[in-house]
Amino acid sequence: MTTHTLPRSTAHPGSTLPESTSPALTALMPITSRPPRAMLRGEGSYLFDTDGRAYLDLVQGWAVNTLGHCPVEIREALAEQSARLINPSPALHNAPQLALAEHLTAASGLAQAHFANSGAEANEAAVKLARKWGQLHRSGAFEIVTTQNAFHGRTLAMMSASGKPGWDRMFPPMPEGFVKVPFGDLEAMAAAIGPRTVALMVEPIQGEAGVITPPDGYLRGLRELADRHGLLLILDEIQTGIGRTGRLFCFEHEQARPDILTLAKGLGGGVPISAMLAAEHACCFAHGDQGGTFNGNPLMAAVALAVLGVVNQPAFLKRVQAAGEQLCAGLAALPGRCGIESVRGRGLLLAAGLARADAEAIRDRAFEAGLVINAPRPDTLRFMPSLRISDAEIDEALAILADVM
Repeated sequence: MTTHTLPRSTAHPGSTLPESTSPALTALMPITSRPPRAMLRGEGSYLFDTDGRAYLDLVQGWAVNTLGHCPVEIREALAEQSARLINPSPALHNAPQLALAEHLTAASGLAQAHFANSGAEANEAAVKLARKWGQLHRSGAFEIVTTQNAFHGRTLAMMSASGKPGWDRMFPPMPEGFVKVPFGDLEAMAAAIGPRTVALMVEPIQGEAGVITPPDGYLRGLRELADRHGLLLILDEIQTGIGRTGRLFCFEHEQARPDILTLAKGLGGGVPISAMLAAEHACCFAHGDQGGTFNGNPLMAAVALAVLGVVNQPAFLKRVQAAGEQLCAGLAALPGRCGIESVRGRGLLLAAGLARADAEAIRDRAFEAGLVINAPRPDTLRFMPSLRISDAEIDEALAILADVM
């Protein structure tokens, strides 16, 4: 295994995390379980903690760091734009925002863009736009059919839209107007449509649920179903968009262009920016219907333009496909003792289904061995590496997995 270390001079003094009772930790709300180490810096596919220890990162901020940690393109975009203009006011146009809207609409075939800061915000905007459209064109229809085990964000409305078990009981009362059906089941989706339905909303691949891929033709079937009933199709590509599956947008695999598309995560390559794109017939927001202080600020928009300048190239996307095939084949070829029963996903959004419910234990052992992976379900490991991951880094990750499994 390749070893990467930082010079000792770069490690922070007192780098071991303090006891759980210290102010340094008690000042932070414990909203998730974290390993007892703090990260200091990142470079490409690697993270380095405050002790200078390296970790091969196949999570990359939950599919956020499209080009890896701290790529030169993002550093240069931040430096150049921060010296020019950071945030004039959302009441004014800025040049990077306009250029980004033009790039995304041209690439997607949609008409207009709205920018926000997170995937949940983009999905909130999509739901608001669909309901506004329903007021104007479907006699006030407002219900949106979503899918079981879906993940659309952590605002109250998006928790209601999501299908994660137990979420409907966490913060009552929850917003209403979301009907859930099994993912991948077109017949169930059709049966759920009624006079109050305004839109269908799905992820092309359910990432948080464990990288669940639908049957071939599912997106195309949703497009036909929406057209047949005069509904809007909303595709949540927060995790699948911006090259993650080997196409700029996942819907391109089936040529199933939605009426509303949401993007985030990889769009900013590590900085917070999201987008909602809509077809011309769905663009019905009036002044004041939607907004946000930091929406479309030039600093984040400049970074997104830099990311797209790299990703939206045929050779780059072809390399993503090849890297995904290598990782997929390598996972499938791990010895039988590793307990991998299946490998699923597309491009560089992959998961390994395990014979036993020991994914969290494997994740923890991998971390101690210098590999960062994710366990979204007890029997599932998820892999979301940099889209620039090298053949050698894939081989290194597979070798560590073979050791710890």
